[in-house]
Amino acid sequence: MSTICAISTPVAVGGISVIRISGNDAVNIAEKIFVPFSKKPVSQMLGHTCAYGKIVFNGRTIDDALLTVFLAPKSYTGENVAEISCHGGIFVTKEVLRACIASGAEPAEPGEFTKRAFLNGKLSLTQAEAVMDVISAEGKQALNSANLAHEGVLFKKIKSTTDDLVKILSELAAWVDYPEEDLPSVENDVLATSLNTAISQLNLILCDYDSGLIFRNGVDTAIVGRANVGKSSLMNMLLGFDRSIVTDIAGTTRDVIEESARLGGVVLKLSDTAGIRQTDDKVESMGVDLAKKKLENARLVIAVFDASEELTHEDKRLLDEIKDKQCVIVLNKTDLQAKISEDDFAEYKKPVVLISAKEQKGKKDLENAVLSILRLDNVNSDTTVFANERQKNCVEKAKNSLELALNALNLGETLDAVTVTISKACDFLLELTGEKATEAVIDEVFHNFCVGK
Repeated sequence: MSTICAISTPVAVGGISVIRISGNDAVNIAEKIFVPFSKKPVSQMLGHTCAYGKIVFNGRTIDDALLTVFLAPKSYTGENVAEISCHGGIFVTKEVLRACIASGAEPAEPGEFTKRAFLNGKLSLTQAEAVMDVISAEGKQALNSANLAHEGVLFKKIKSTTDDLVKILSELAAWVDYPEEDLPSVENDVLATSLNTAISQLNLILCDYDSGLIFRNGVDTAIVGRANVGKSSLMNMLLGFDRSIVTDIAGTTRDVIEESARLGGVVLKLSDTAGIRQTDDKVESMGVDLAKKKLENARLVIAVFDASEELTHEDKRLLDEIKDKQCVIVLNKTDLQAKISEDDFAEYKKPVVLISAKEQKGKKDLENAVLSILRLDNVNSDTTVFANERQKNCVEKAKNSLELALNALNLGETLDAVTVTISKACDFLLELTGEKATEAVIDEVFHNFCVGK
């Protein structure tokens, strides 16, 4: 296998940059361009040791640098690894990379370092995927889940279920293939119990998928309401800075203003929309149309009403439009004399939150309502691993196969038919962990990684 190299830190101006080299010739390539100030040859460096020196190529000093050596198999990839830490300038970093390539290393493909870690048995496929989840995590919950997966929690859950199924298969195979050995028969009720247990274990993983998707990707959220009810003030309160223009003039917002805010560990991808109302203003009318599209496509709706005014026909029309949406009703301007209350919205069966965006009050209540309606209030992110799309598909296929096996058993079909479907379930779970994944699946997983990881 070739020796590869890549810049493993962002290609941007910073304090330091790290260029990683991995493969049998990693140390030899590093020795060609790195001159330790101690004069001790790089080839004599022990694993997990560092040396301070300079990068020299074609007789020209490129930069002072620190070289760290990891010897196989005690490295991230399981191969010899040399990491060069140089100053974090874009040009100097690329110069060091060019020197590595000119000295015999090949440019790494996206995710190739982690792929080699997987192929060399340093990580399971689920642990490898967790590396990218750690990098891309935007909140505590997503990071906790990624760390748990990286520690092997998801792998152990799947492995436990797979081992149980393999035990069932071995008992079935022994009973079918060696009838003369007078082995105990496989009791249908015992087999059914084992299959139901496995199905329940897989369902627990699937139940957490939607929560994980929200924590990982955020929620498309539309802030809607008629003009001048305080939508822009609410958005500014959630963001913690003034992003939307706030005035007493109705119809100020004519376009969709989009920003992301973190609320209770969830990233809300907010869209502050134009006030939904009838208008002869052509530009404002276009904004209203955009607002209606955002309302239609949003996963979460925050519907804002002016608590200091009676409900209008426009308000009631909006309530009809959001009746089938995941929605939190917000009564704003509670610092003024109230004309409406939660009781006016009882028939809509939506959580109602009282706030004063002007006085920055009610944010915590809104956070609780959002977590509740998204069913995230009882998720324990310290112990829960959220499956990604590929893992979810494998679990679903395995569960479907087990349900087919259970159905075949209940219908009195032969144990051969039951065995085949249980075997398929095992294959899907082994694909999930990477123990029986095709090359195409593995390539697809690591294709989504950044270069240098």
